[in-house]
Amino acid sequence: MPRTNFEELLKAGVHFGHLKRKWNPNMAPYIFMERNSIHIIDLHKTIVKLDEAADALKQIAKSGRKILFVATKKQAKEIVSEKVKTVGMPYITERWSGGMLTNFPTVRKAIKKMNSIDKMAVDGTFKNISKRERLQISRQREKLEINLGSIADMTRIPAAIFIVDVFNESIAVNEAKKLNIPIFGMVDTNSEPKGIDFVIPSNDDASASISLIMDIVVDSVKEGLNERKLEREKEDKRKVAKKEAKKEVKKVEAKEEVKVETPAKKAPAKKVTKVEVTEKIEAKEKKPAAKKATTKKAAPKEVEAAKEEK
Repeated sequence: MPRTNFEELLKAGVHFGHLKRKWNPNMAPYIFMERNSIHIIDLHKTIVKLDEAADALKQIAKSGRKILFVATKKQAKEIVSEKVKTVGMPYITERWSGGMLTNFPTVRKAIKKMNSIDKMAVDGTFKNISKRERLQISRQREKLEINLGSIADMTRIPAAIFIVDVFNESIAVNEAKKLNIPIFGMVDTNSEPKGIDFVIPSNDDASASISLIMDIVVDSVKEGLNERKLEREKEDKRKVAKKEAKKEVKKVEAKEEVKVETPAKKAPAKKVTKVEVTEKIEAKEKKPAAKKATTKKAAPKEVEAAKEEK
């Protein structure tokens, strides 16, 4: 299912391009028609391209990597910052400093400096310096916050970059190309689509158009983050289940060890002496002799009984 439909894009004015005289010929495949010297973007292609970009952003967010959002034009600043804050991704809305990506170690040093100033305010260092120095440091902190505050948590180069108006953010596009960072962009009819990995043909000037595209993009990032969270929870449950199973196995083994008794010791065999052996032999020989004696004594009695009967 597509993430948006033709009517929503039409209402937001996503189809309005630039004047015909300002167009980029490479955008011809995405232009539907011309009306009143203004190019009209083919919204059917916009829907397809937007779905492709949203799916790719979802997978990047699911992998746990960062996506940098760039939008420094007036009508896009507040929209992008408000929406991107909800997913915890870094964004640039004030000014793109040259070397933001290609000279990232220097940017990290500036971020560390900003954090050190924050520590100075907390640990009481400000109390030991003059008012003038304090004022200079605070002004420096404000400048750093404007330019780098939104990327303070970005510890490494982002996995992708999303740009509103690739024509206006040409420096960011060039730096991303040098580092082979995938580029997602809202591309209007006056922009160059070549070099943009995921082209979203759309009106990048109207706030309604920017807001709608950003809603779809941010929702896809949220989906990726939620799926990542669910997978982590499942993994944690599996680990807990394995630990419990191991504990139960150990308990069962311990019980079996207790139940198993040590085999009884056999009584030592008695030593038989020669005297005992001779006594047993004599006893066996006496028994049959006794039987013969009884039979001989019984015979005369039977004879006497027979005589009396006669």
